[in-house]
Amino acid sequence: MSEAAIASDALTLDEALLASPERFFNRELSWLKFNERVLEEAENPRHPLLERLRFLSISAGNLDEFYMVRVAGLKGQVREGVRVVSQDGLTPEEQLVRINEAAADLMANQQRIWRELRAELGAHGLRLMSARDVGAEDLDRASDIFLNKLFPVLTPLAIDPAHPFPFIPNLSFSLALKLRRQSDGKALYALLPVPTQVKRFWELTGENHGRKGERRCLALESFLVLFLDHLFPGCEVEGLGMFRLIRDSDVEIEEEAEDLVREFEARLKRRRLGSVVRVKVEASMPEDLREFILEGLKAAPEDVVVIDGKLGLAQLSELIPSDRQDLKFPAFSPRFPERIRDHGGDCFAAIREKDILVHHPFESFDVVVQFLRQAALDPNVLAIKQTLYRTSQDSPIVAALIEAAENGKNVTALVEIKARFDEEANLKWARDLERAGVHVVFGFVEYKTHAKLSLVVRREGETLRTYCHFGTGNYHPVTAKIYTDLSLFTTDPALGRDSARLFNFITGYARPERLEKLSFSPETMKTDLIAFIDQEIANAKAGLPAAIWAKLNALVDPEIIDALYRASQSGVQIDLVIRGICCLRPGLPGLSENIRVKSIVGRFLEHGRIVAFAAGHEMPSSRARVFISSADWMPRNLDRRVEALTPIENPTVHQQVLDQIMLAALKDEAQSWTADADGRYTRDPQWNSKGAFSAHEYFMTNPSLSGRGQNVKDLPRALADVARH
Repeated sequence: MSEAAIASDALTLDEALLASPERFFNRELSWLKFNERVLEEAENPRHPLLERLRFLSISAGNLDEFYMVRVAGLKGQVREGVRVVSQDGLTPEEQLVRINEAAADLMANQQRIWRELRAELGAHGLRLMSARDVGAEDLDRASDIFLNKLFPVLTPLAIDPAHPFPFIPNLSFSLALKLRRQSDGKALYALLPVPTQVKRFWELTGENHGRKGERRCLALESFLVLFLDHLFPGCEVEGLGMFRLIRDSDVEIEEEAEDLVREFEARLKRRRLGSVVRVKVEASMPEDLREFILEGLKAAPEDVVVIDGKLGLAQLSELIPSDRQDLKFPAFSPRFPERIRDHGGDCFAAIREKDILVHHPFESFDVVVQFLRQAALDPNVLAIKQTLYRTSQDSPIVAALIEAAENGKNVTALVEIKARFDEEANLKWARDLERAGVHVVFGFVEYKTHAKLSLVVRREGETLRTYCHFGTGNYHPVTAKIYTDLSLFTTDPALGRDSARLFNFITGYARPERLEKLSFSPETMKTDLIAFIDQEIANAKAGLPAAIWAKLNALVDPEIIDALYRASQSGVQIDLVIRGICCLRPGLPGLSENIRVKSIVGRFLEHGRIVAFAAGHEMPSSRARVFISSADWMPRNLDRRVEALTPIENPTVHQQVLDQIMLAALKDEAQSWTADADGRYTRDPQWNSKGAFSAHEYFMTNPSLSGRGQNVKDLPRALADVARH
């Protein structure tokens, strides 16, 4: 065969690979793989006992939300006869079958791990009892709790023609019973719904914590079983069992809604009435009682999951006591950037000196709060503009914006009321801000505004200077303690102008044709990313160094994935740190053999987005193109959200992002998993060795580059340690 024919065959093979749906992993199954990694942290011997319990709780909560939103969406497609296939070629029905199979294995592992953790908890004096374990010493205390704190809010319900089956809210527990009245021998079914406001676990040992420090707890459902005679007097129990259901909790908005706020308030009220997606029942529940529940809920048999163990594992985090630090991660206090301290706490002076990158949670979110508080009080500050996607219940960010407005500043806040599961809280913040005189806007009906931006305009002499904050995470001081995110503070004039144009786009539909330095969704970000990838392809073909490093939460977008495949086929070396969903298949000969994918799951939730392009130089390089972003590489982020991609140009910040943060993530061994071409994830071989490198431990013990003060050496000693790994 001639060389031309061989080349033609190779080209045909490459084209076939790039056209086959098998080049993608299924999005939903990839997410379940991620949740398996979260669950495996509940067995990680490197973690203290109560932290392993927390990982179990997180994995269960994740799975609940997955069914409330993703599986509910697929079931809706099946119900409406939608025949669209996923990018990997599966119909909604096929996806549901595979999801339920994988979820069944996941839930079986959750129950196994719970049994193991429960035994370990008992060995450390933290005992969760069942109803049959309650002896005379605890019965008085249990009776007091039931009669005074539970009985008044419980409503037993007989079900018959005069008493129809009640509405059961999403994620709530109910006890189903088959009873026989002693007075006339008549059989009846009954329900005992449990109010969602009642806490799940109750301590029986009181303030003295029992003998030798032992704590004995009882779950809510055990109280119900113990004291059924108070709830159904004169009845004999012939069968019973707990069940818990999950309802469709996604909120869809009509694009032509005239009043977005009013529409959302109405939709939120209807969320609790969503269709049944999943019914979890105890394995001990009799078959006829189970059929009674299904009929009353109007649920299909395939919606039922029989659980041989404990329902509602997501609530197990309530068992974690506040005072058992010996069973938790060692306490960690985030650093405050020394450079701001060197300026006497003056954020503006420190940022004017040069850009600062704050790495949360290793550096305190208080910097962001202090930045806005200083702006609120500074008489030279004229205007503040702020996006709010999620924030905390008692948000210091919102308080600072209200104070600024009350001090006469021109304050504009973009409140995204389509932030899933935070819509109600965001509506409240919007009302509070409006009452204080803040200009509140809700963005677009068709797009979510997910960009994390603050803009402060300050009069300095005869000029106006714009101070900007670009974030990868939400303005949320609580999640900022456990999410790894990046906050860039800068006075770069071009970035200031770009931020102003982006705010004008959000508030007034003033669509900018092009920005000077920022890329933004849904207009330019995907196009720019593909152009950068294509430039690496051109460099590889020209014999120049070509590489792409990226750190993301999720990689789903098919156009971006195909661009990465083309880059791999051209010889570009690609290293991806993808925490969660990854639809790209790494290591496939002829398609992705130059792509490596890893995932980091550990004490902190990896959340910062970074992307770097070699630009013709060996990585890491001071001449690489480096960006941080609010956006993952998913169609929703790139096509249906307002997001920002921010270039990192200051040399110190550039070195911090690329040589310190990104390199440490790539070198991590202790919390890393590597993906193969079949979608399997395996731990790094060194993960449990004594000297395994942990990116999280490194960041907790080493100062960041741009935030270092006058007394810190130019290059932290551990930066060399990262390179050596």
